[in-house]
Amino acid sequence: MIVVAGEALIDLVPQGAGALADLRPALGGGPYNTAVALGRLGSPTAFCSRTSLDAFGEALLDGLREAGVGVSAVQRGPEPTTLAVATIDGNGSAAYSFYVEGTADRLFTAPEALPAGTRAVSFGTCSLVLEPGATAYETLLRTASAQGVFTALDPNIRAGLIPDADAYRARFKSWLPSVSLLKLSEEDALWLGGTPREWLAAGPSAVVITHGGDGLTAFTADGAVHPVPVEKVDVVDTIGAGDTVNAALLHGLATQDALSGEALAELGADGWTRLLRFAARAAAITCSRAGAEPPYASELGDF
Repeated sequence: MIVVAGEALIDLVPQGAGALADLRPALGGGPYNTAVALGRLGSPTAFCSRTSLDAFGEALLDGLREAGVGVSAVQRGPEPTTLAVATIDGNGSAAYSFYVEGTADRLFTAPEALPAGTRAVSFGTCSLVLEPGATAYETLLRTASAQGVFTALDPNIRAGLIPDADAYRARFKSWLPSVSLLKLSEEDALWLGGTPREWLAAGPSAVVITHGGDGLTAFTADGAVHPVPVEKVDVVDTIGAGDTVNAALLHGLATQDALSGEALAELGADGWTRLLRFAARAAAITCSRAGAEPPYASELGDF
């Protein structure tokens, strides 16, 4: 079982140009997209979050169930669902404005235990920023790591939600001793400061950086660097691409029985190249269609 912990929200995606373009609601949130992508790839997956009892909350749960994701660890509340209004530039890249005050996912509380059979837990995005839920997710991260569970972190920076950048950067560094796999975009890496080697020295067994149209690179504790190129595709938009990478990495590691620091150290150049190419292929499919629509296993073939 891979558990994905974090927010579920509704993306409002413009259907044309201009500030007053029609908006289409779409299921979203970085962790939510990661969970759906894992389910579509065939990994046993559970979602750990808090969603609203409103119609959007019900739709989010339906989307998880349709992807085969377990929802028994999802908490519910009467507060509204978080909204993220997307703006798509000419290259298909998305920026977001968030409506988060008083929403359900901010009131997440850390569970007493993870679902039975949990092998890995994935964290990231808004859920690690917005209190009081951020502290609860942080507690879950540290607890899972202390129990020997493989942990993955994608900070997926949304700078507009972070009131004190320096405080967040310090908090990010405090998480690293509890992180097995750190994945982040090149833009996030620049915003956070530091280098893959510095982050590896703080705790993670591997760091994967995505470079948009220039591919992905894995950095490992033994000093190795494993780059792979991007899969070429006509980009519609990049919504959910990084989340698909998260899912593909976790799915690939689970398939290789490599969800541990020791196993990551033994992957070698061939193992990392195979894993990163699989992630690049999955992300390319997501980019080829509108919104966060990660691929199914049947679209990718065997890992």
